Amino acid sequence: MSGHWTPRDIPDLTGRTVVVTGANAGLGLEITRILAANGARVLMACRNPAKAEAAAADVLAAQPRGTVEVRPLDLANLASVDALADRIRAEEPTLHLLVNNAGLMAVDESHTEDGFEMQLGVNHLGHFALTAGLMPVLLATPGSRIVSMSSMGHRAGRMRFDDLNAQRHTYRRWPAYFQSKLANLLFTLELQRRLGPDAPTQALAAHPGGSRTDLGFEGRSWTNAVMRGPIDRFLQSAYAGALPTVRAGVDPNARGGEYYGPRYLMVGRAVRETPSRRARNAADARRLWELSEQLTGHVITVDPAAGA
Repeated sequence: MSGHWTPRDIPDLTGRTVVVTGANAGLGLEITRILAANGARVLMACRNPAKAEAAAADVLAAQPRGTVEVRPLDLANLASVDALADRIRAEEPTLHLLVNNAGLMAVDESHTEDGFEMQLGVNHLGHFALTAGLMPVLLATPGSRIVSMSSMGHRAGRMRFDDLNAQRHTYRRWPAYFQSKLANLLFTLELQRRLGPDAPTQALAAHPGGSRTDLGFEGRSWTNAVMRGPIDRFLQSAYAGALPTVRAGVDPNARGGEYYGPRYLMVGRAVRETPSRRARNAADARRLWELSEQLTGHVITVDPAAGA
């Protein structure tokens, strides 16, 4: 391996099965391209089947060494999450990597089918439930990993444990987004604590820095308009933004609990980072876990024998 990790260090992924949520556009599509190009079989878990099939055809047109297949998933609907988890458990004997990538940023106030604030519901709670459903097959796969996509915006995040779903306070799009991204890291922290260093599955996290995607385009605020403007000339490509997540998922030297992002926060090669102090708060991580179980009705079992 080179002194600095690069895409040339990605190992042969032939025979590995991967689930990538939100795989039909932006970072998820680039992650899918990279993994498939290196031999992986990628299950593209997406909300819009037509867009997902078009994206899959585009990936396959490049004649990757691996393959891609579309699976329906709406993270704003726990019934859809459960349906995908049930299907994968029934069809897949192994699952080497789960990439909890799909997300929303700074959207107008809205709620999921289950009544959660939309950004928390999609970015964290939906992925919490999906991880719970897929944990048995992940634990049955030695060396498997769960990588959750956070954001450099987590550093501005605050957990409103008394009002996670913005029911008692006025909804503010950016604090809600930052909270959801902090939740991704607290989830990873507690998941890895429960798994421990010797479990067959390990939990890691990553962020893309400032990358050119359509994230943040939805919404009617002036900040959404700015995101749709020429700001993208100052950002790195979606391909570059995908690399920290890819590294967290496939670098044999990566370890559970680690967090990867661009070298210079916004841009640069994929390196290991230290998340904010709030993202390393073990008490908050446990509290979020317990609330997530209560809200979703899903329990993540990390004992391989229990999932057998």
